[in-house]
Order: sequence, then structure tokens, then C-alpha cells
Amino acid sequence: MDMEPPGRQISREELPPAVGRCLDAYGAGDTAAAAAYFAGDATVVDDGRTYTGTDSITAWLGTSATEWTYTMTPTAFRRTGDEQYEITQHVVGDFPGGVVDLRWRFALRDGLIARLVIEP
Repeated sequence: MDMEPPGRQISREELPPAVGRCLDAYGAGDTAAAAAYFAGDATVVDDGRTYTGTDSITAWLGTSATEWTYTMTPTAFRRTGDEQYEITQHVVGDFPGGVVDLRWRFALRDGLIARLVIEP
């Protein structure tokens, strides 16, 4: 039985500006603009790797946006805690497996993204 993830379902419009604008920039392929919404000491965990700091996150954004051809469709937005949000993305592309639902878990600090964990 599938369990509902914790937190309160919200609309995309209820996401904090840093999260919504980062997603928009990332979707448009503008990695510099997406990186601007991360705190200088932010951490990203994706595919078992950890990226810390502006330079590392900018490099990750550039690689993750170009490594595979794919489309991402957000299917759920949740507020999971104080300054914590989760977005479920349905991803279809030419990566191994071809289809996956990923949870993008954001933690904010001072209006910027302090941590992002991406996992199935």
C-alpha cells in the first residue's frame, strides 16, 4: 500500500520564491540563475553524491541539466516542515530506466536554499 508522504499538500504558487524561481531557471537551462537561489554554503545530494558550496552546486546544475535528455513534470508539492518543502517530479528521458519519480526535498535558510536532497 502506498503511503502519503508527510506534510501538507500545497499549490505551486505557495512555494517560497527561491524554490519556485530555482525550478524555473533550472527548467529553462539557466544554471547560473538557478545557482543564485542557493546559500553560499548549501549542500545538494543527488544520485549518491554530495555537492557543497556555490562552485560545486553550479557545476552539478550544469552537468545534471545536460547529462541526459529528459522532461520533468511536477506531480505534487508539499510543505513538510518549517522552511522545508518537497516536490515530486515525474521524469521521463534517455537515462537508464527511462522513467522515475523523484522527490526534491528543499530546506531553506534566510530565504535561500540551504539543502536539496533528490531521491526516488
